[in-house]
Amino acid sequence: MTIRVFWILLALLLFSSPFLQVARCQSDPETEVVEGSGEGGDLGIVGDDVQDFGSESFSPAPGIETICVFPKNPSKSVAAGEESELLVGMKNDGDSSLNIIAIQASVHLPFDHRYLVQNLSVQAFNNATVPPSAQATFPYIFAVSKFMQPGSFDLVATIVYEIDQNPYQSTFYNGTIEVTEPGGLLSVESVFLFCLGIALLGLLGFWIRGQIQNLSKKTKRAPKAKVEVGTATTDASMDEWLEGTAYTQSLSNKSKKKK
Repeated sequence: MTIRVFWILLALLLFSSPFLQVARCQSDPETEVVEGSGEGGDLGIVGDDVQDFGSESFSPAPGIETICVFPKNPSKSVAAGEESELLVGMKNDGDSSLNIIAIQASVHLPFDHRYLVQNLSVQAFNNATVPPSAQATFPYIFAVSKFMQPGSFDLVATIVYEIDQNPYQSTFYNGTIEVTEPGGLLSVESVFLFCLGIALLGLLGFWIRGQIQNLSKKTKRAPKAKVEVGTATTDASMDEWLEGTAYTQSLSNKSKKKK
């Protein structure tokens, strides 16, 4: 029974530990992200919650490539309620300049994107352009709700832009992020895993101690060789050698006295 409980607790420890999932970008991973050149003009970040483009869906423009980078967070671990930075790289291989309108994102459940968890803030831009045969980088600062439960979620982020006054949008990130509790190492999950590890070590110690005690009991119960004590018998050959000696005479005298 003790061994069965040990393996059950070990399985719970393995399944409860968080594991990292590699996020994916819908763009060419070899595209180099560089800062916008002087021709692109000032980024002119207007602010958050300027306009919600979530109700509208546009197709991506041909010749536009995007890439995403978490510059200070390669593990893509996002603390609830704290700001995180995401860089969006755009490469314009088209014939016309594009005007950046806004960046928006949303958080969904990983097994079904139809379940929306949170709409993140919309970050609008002013006078942000990318000329033909040029590339530029745009920052996006976001924060998930401080009440969000820690775990794995999918982040879907898009950038909205215009080319010749026609709106387009490109999904530059559609992958997994790991939402953690604020406070770093002192989280409920880390404390739970630590306590579970201590419990497993204690259970393993009790199991080893029980095995040692059982082994010692079996050793004590091992039967000992019996020593039979009785009248010694002499071999016939020995009697022939001792016949007529003082030893046989003393034995005969003792037998006479007993009678």
